[in-house]
Amino acid sequence: MITGCQLRAARALLNLDRRSLAELSGLSLPTIQRMESAEGVVGGSVESLMKVINALESAGIKLIGADEASASGGRGVRLIQPDPPEQ
Repeated sequence: MITGCQLRAARALLNLDRRSLAELSGLSLPTIQRMESAEGVVGGSVESLMKVINALESAGIKLIGADEASASGGRGVRLIQPDPPEQ
């Protein structure tokens, strides 16, 4: 799943405010605020979690889980940018 820290970091990478993320995900602003304030894994309904995760992934975020391979381990986020067009 996603942690409050990952959610804040992903939003920062996308240069989104909370209201914009709420609109992108179809969730309310208080729901986004509650999710971001979570210490550790975000709780809530699976439907709400999937909405915010799908919105972030559609905007170009790759969530890195605690058990996924990474250089130094741990959870994180990565901004996925398409390759520049060849000229």
